[in-house]
Amino acid sequence: MPASQDVVIIGGGHNGLVAAAYLARAGLSTLVCENRDVVGGAAVSERPFGPDYTVTSLSYVVSLLPADLVRDLQLVKHGYHVYPQGPYFAPRADGRYLRLPHDPGERYAEIAKFSDHDAAAYDAYEAHMAGIGAILGPMLSEIPPRLGSRRPADLLRQGLLLRHLKNVDTRAAVDITRLLSSSIADLLDDYFESDALRGLLSVSGVIGTWAGPRSAGSAYVTLHHHLGDSGGQAGAWGFPRGGMGGVTTALAAAARSFGAEIRTGAPVARINTSGGRVTGVTLTSGEDIGAGTVITTAHPRISFLELLDPAALPADFLADIRGWRSRSGTVKVNLAVDRLPVFASHPDFDPQVHGGTIVLAESLDDLEHAYQEAVAGQPSQVPFADICIPSVLDDSLAPVGQHVVSMFTQWVPHSYADQSDEAALAAYADRVIARMDTVAPGFASSILHRQVIGPRQMQEEYGLVGGNIFHGELTLGQMFHGRPAAGYADLRTPLRGLYQAGSATHGGGGVTGIPGRNVVHQVLADRRAAQWRRAGRKSPPPA
Repeated sequence: MPASQDVVIIGGGHNGLVAAAYLARAGLSTLVCENRDVVGGAAVSERPFGPDYTVTSLSYVVSLLPADLVRDLQLVKHGYHVYPQGPYFAPRADGRYLRLPHDPGERYAEIAKFSDHDAAAYDAYEAHMAGIGAILGPMLSEIPPRLGSRRPADLLRQGLLLRHLKNVDTRAAVDITRLLSSSIADLLDDYFESDALRGLLSVSGVIGTWAGPRSAGSAYVTLHHHLGDSGGQAGAWGFPRGGMGGVTTALAAAARSFGAEIRTGAPVARINTSGGRVTGVTLTSGEDIGAGTVITTAHPRISFLELLDPAALPADFLADIRGWRSRSGTVKVNLAVDRLPVFASHPDFDPQVHGGTIVLAESLDDLEHAYQEAVAGQPSQVPFADICIPSVLDDSLAPVGQHVVSMFTQWVPHSYADQSDEAALAAYADRVIARMDTVAPGFASSILHRQVIGPRQMQEEYGLVGGNIFHGELTLGQMFHGRPAAGYADLRTPLRGLYQAGSATHGGGGVTGIPGRNVVHQVLADRRAAQWRRAGRKSPPPA
């Protein structure tokens, strides 16, 4: 007889582990099948430079993991700890720098070095983003209704959506519409004039995205990054102890403590179905595992075009999945260095600088030009970089006196996901390092080890189709009720018993755990409904 579980979860990334923990806590026998030999997915710590260095391979900061989820799963007990990240620091080639400290007075003085106008406008910009975030942010954690459906239950959920609009006046309605459809360049043009500030702020509109700062919709990507909450501070970010693998290791420990089973090196070859419902999975080893409920956290194209027989799915759903955009031009460069960088503009050690986010972006046009080069089929000559040195705060990551450096960079052509030019990729990484060396002389000579992860490796090794860290582009047509297919943003699928909870579902796009938590609500609700139906059938007929 094949093995049997109440629930099988495909993928041991953060969403799969969150779902496993909640389901096991609810008393269901739960099995997680992870393709790789380590849990974590894109939120994983690895040791490419040997046992002395712990590197966060891809995702590198935590922000959107809800505080109540951390409490529910007792993650602190399992080693979860986040060091608050310092503010932005943008060193410039002309020897100056721009910082955005948390203190309003200090921040005003920093921005005023480049523009008195921008310094005076910054608080209004932040208030504008916070106001829209207060309206849209709560929707991120909710299961979207099926907009357009006329079923009574769906109409009720559509009506409940209106409660989020109770504080939306005519001004806010226009502001939200403009933000969702505008570019980050359009948004910043309304407030700021200096290249330094516009360049720094535009990075959050394009990070991880196949879009430049002048691309429509990039303003929302900035808002998406504003919605984080780490330690109660909206938009705050932090470094987990042990790297991002510290998050998923804690989640795995929590899931196991509630009784879930996690199997690594257990890739799923097929999701089995019969009569329009799921019956379990078959591993590549040939082992069959029966389950009335299967949750896939893999990329939609993997889940529905590779693991399933497309004939089992309706044509319109398949069309949405085949048309799902998942492009990227991201390259992650991880380094081990024998000393901290010394910035020409700020030579003294400063934990608020070295423990913050170091941004290489001279101007908004600088980023747009880099993107357009990649669109034309060439790796950017002057790539931008979002740089963190988590070992400044977490001494478990590197030997004493040494450090690990995370450089999240863009762009190379999105076609590199399928056909990478390794020589060009290496030369691109050289240019990123050279750009850092320009503002921190001697940085290049401090490098002990280097790892370059391009779109192809992200796709082949980590399952990030197209190299997209969000499992799909954060464009308006791929958000909310459109993520990832019309009528299925509620985490269900066309097959009974099969659910989806990866980053390509609503609430995903970052290390949020929200899809993993929300899918549990759907699974348990459907199980209760099925029990009621069975109980009704067993009742004697009325007299």
